[in-house]
Amino acid sequence: MTAKPVMSIVAAKAAMDAITALITNASTLKIYSGAQPASTLASETGTLGATLTFGATPFPASTSGTSDGLVTATANAITSETNAPASITAGHFRIATSGGTVIEQGNCGTSSADLIMSSTTITAGDTVACSSFKQTLPCGDGVS
Repeated sequence: MTAKPVMSIVAAKAAMDAITALITNASTLKIYSGAQPASTLASETGTLGATLTFGATPFPASTSGTSDGLVTATANAITSETNAPASITAGHFRIATSGGTVIEQGNCGTSSADLIMSSTTITAGDTVACSSFKQTLPCGDGVS
């Protein structure tokens, strides 16, 4: 039998708020070349193209949309990288604590990606900005 757990939208919202609470003003969003590692515990293999830093309050409380069953958390302003250390084609990102523990990772692209960028080309010395960073978490059945 296939398991398909479903949580309430209230539980999904609590989970999202717990996840975003792990991201502090000392956390970083780093953009790398290549495919993302197999897990957040795996060592980084790509070349670092940019390091962006979260602001004083990285995320406000999440919002829930019971009509679509999704909880959304949208980050407050993220500080830009003003001098990219290397020229790369962005392939993935990792969000880590100040101590280096990876909290999240995902792929980069100009569409259909976890981190949508206007261009995946980063040139050494460039400023790299993130105008919006939004995360979603489904409740499971789309309505709970």
